[in-house]
Amino acid sequence: MELQKNRIAIVSPSQNVYSETFIQEQKKGLRGEIFFYYGGQVPQFLEGFGKLWNRTIVWSIKIKRKLGFKTLSVSETAFMNSLRKNRIQVVLAQYGTTGDKIVNVCKKINIPLITHFHGYDASVITVIENCNYYKAVFEYSTYVIAVSISMQKRLIELGCPKEKLIYNIYGPDNLFVNIIPQFSNLTFISVGRFVNKKAPYYTILAFKKAHDLFPDARLVMGGSGELLETCFNIIKTLKIQDAVMLPGIIDKIQFVEYLSEGLAFVQHSVTAMSGDQEGTPVAILEASAAGLPVISTKHAGIPDVIIEGETGFLVEEHDVDSMAEKMILLLKNKELAKTLGKNGKEKIKRDFTLKRHLDVIDDLIETIIKKNDE
Repeated sequence: MELQKNRIAIVSPSQNVYSETFIQEQKKGLRGEIFFYYGGQVPQFLEGFGKLWNRTIVWSIKIKRKLGFKTLSVSETAFMNSLRKNRIQVVLAQYGTTGDKIVNVCKKINIPLITHFHGYDASVITVIENCNYYKAVFEYSTYVIAVSISMQKRLIELGCPKEKLIYNIYGPDNLFVNIIPQFSNLTFISVGRFVNKKAPYYTILAFKKAHDLFPDARLVMGGSGELLETCFNIIKTLKIQDAVMLPGIIDKIQFVEYLSEGLAFVQHSVTAMSGDQEGTPVAILEASAAGLPVISTKHAGIPDVIIEGETGFLVEEHDVDSMAEKMILLLKNKELAKTLGKNGKEKIKRDFTLKRHLDVIDDLIETIIKKNDE
């Protein structure tokens, strides 16, 4: 007789954002039957089913409100009905903001909630204020997941009970662990959204200094975002169009190809004026798993996985000169790049595998369900 699978709802604002590979891995890798809800902070859709609400729900809410009853919104009601219909046992909210918007639904029908923070949701001041400092989320969630040590400290400062906090860094797809880097060209690789907290313009300015000494050096910056045109203009002004490639959003296979041949991964993350910070960037984990050294900043969860002088180099935020120096150092010494990359691969395989990441969440879900069955 086949054992009944755990019935798990994963709730995310978006269905398939290219930068949210961690959510896709959880959808594929968690044990149990996964119901993926998406489309706004309160989800509008269920993957494989479609829109959650219909005219009947809309009219029902209108009638109840005319009669003076206090009700959930149409979206909340539709979501609640779907959770009941699908006999969901645990809800995993992707981002604290999602947890804040669905906590009342979970509470109303007594479904346990795990809230998974990722970055901006624990750092952007206005976001935190709009969510009332996550008071309801911290009170109701059985567990709260943080993806970096600095985020863990931040959530405690905001009022999350220590006993609910789970430190759980992402893990890279095994596709990256299986890469055998060739170091066949002098290319630096950067992949991520062109947004303020990733400060892509600093990476370009650092590369320009390295390129002045090593004209054969190249920089590939994959991704898209609000700062893409700004970066294009900087590249044009610096007259390094022939050395910098902006391919737009790249898929996993393209990223693997770049990592297989390149010299190092670079990312100059900073704390934005809004307070926005990284969690632990997945692309950095993937690059280190591939066996490339990482040059980045002492920012958020990056020092959790990149060890200065052992698996890569970390500079202070906004220190373009130091980042350029580290790039030049690897251009001068490919053997050092190989050694740092090898150390990084070994560390990821030992401490930050995808299996370990998923096992932690699976264990939390299993603990909740067993407790509810007692």
